[in-house]
Amino acid sequence: QVQLVESGGGLAQPGGSLRLSCAASGFTFSSYAMSWARQAPGKGLEWVSGIYPDSSDTFYARSVKDRFTISRDNAKNTVYLQVNSLKPEDTALYYCARARLGSTPDPFGEYDYWGQGTQVTVSS
Repeated sequence: QVQLVESGGGLAQPGGSLRLSCAASGFTFSSYAMSWARQAPGKGLEWVSGIYPDSSDTFYARSVKDRFTISRDNAKNTVYLQVNSLKPEDTALYYCARARLGSTPDPFGEYDYWGQGTQVTVSS
């Protein structure tokens, strides 16, 4: 069965960095676009970033552009999110999601599987 398992979250200081990972299994990872989304306390789900199956293009929300970098390693069935220059408003539960075949991994894409999330807390 399809599984997405996030890791790498934790407590970081403002201006700090973390590297989030999402290990995928149960499907042909290299065929699917992937995205990261987040949910801050008391707020709705916010799409953050997406990447095509072959890494030929990436997409970012305006709020994280130039601070976050999405990448993937198809040999390891893993998608990453490098989060730099962290701000308190980046505090959230971060999820990875699989886009439906043929769907663009952007905020308007269709997603069919989600992980359980990894918590990122930014505080001094």
